[in-house]
Amino acid sequence: MKQPKYRKIIEGAEALSLGISIVVAILIGVGLGLWMQSLFHQRWLLWLGVFWGVAAAILNIYKAYKKQKSELDELAKDPRYKNYYDKDEDEDLKEYEK
Repeated sequence: MKQPKYRKIIEGAEALSLGISIVVAILIGVGLGLWMQSLFHQRWLLWLGVFWGVAAAILNIYKAYKKQKSELDELAKDPRYKNYYDKDEDEDLKEYEK
């Protein structure tokens, strides 16, 4: 099966998008915190916005992890990879059992 012409670029963009989404989530949270602070004149609202931004960034990381894990689980179902293991890992296990 022929690979798409721009496959590597798309895969790279997906990996880069996680980093960008983390930064954007935190910036949006800080922006909302600053806006609420100036609107209601309560200093703690800035920190609430920072917390929301960091929480959104962590949620983005979790979603990316779940997506990657499901893709790897699908790959593990492929018979070509069923008996694959790392030989170095097997040697480490034998040494541990001694």
